[in-house]
Amino acid sequence: MRTLALLCVEFSKTGLFAVGGGMATLPFLYDMAARQPWFTPARLTDMIALAQAVPGPIGVNMAAFAGFAAAGIPGGIVATLALVAPTIVVITLIARFMGRFAENQNVAFAFYGLRPAVLGLIAAATFEVFKLTIVRLDRLDRIARFQELRDVLRIVEWIPLALFAAILAVLLKTKCHPALMIVAGAGAGILLKL
Repeated sequence: MRTLALLCVEFSKTGLFAVGGGMATLPFLYDMAARQPWFTPARLTDMIALAQAVPGPIGVNMAAFAGFAAAGIPGGIVATLALVAPTIVVITLIARFMGRFAENQNVAFAFYGLRPAVLGLIAAATFEVFKLTIVRLDRLDRIARFQELRDVLRIVEWIPLALFAAILAVLLKTKCHPALMIVAGAGAGILLKL
């Protein structure tokens, strides 16, 4: 019961402050992984990959997966509801009063000021995913100082980095649908046992 209450508190905070969509929830989830025993950062990376691959908003998918990892089906339900409840309340209030404030210059400034914060949250989440996927953190402890280039090269996961570069190149050069890249990434992960 204590775990469900903690899930409710943690995901309510996440739902209230993760402005900017599902990717903005990731820094909150990494913070949870550091403070709570529910999942490790490495496990969180696997959940992110799965949440991206299945239909639905990534934030809601992540809440369901993280809640399930913490407390099974009840945990998944509580985490998901706790994530979306603050958003529903805030959007309902905004919709009710937005007509009065739509022309208010301070409201426009506030929304404009949120953009860099959202970009920062998404950039931080991207960096954490990249760090967990491409960099071998377990090797950092064994390398006291990076005296030579080969020391730096030993901490990089080259196959996932090459897969990332290939998918990025295809996305930038073609009009390939992102869903095909998700399927290709999952297939490559299975074939290469990543």
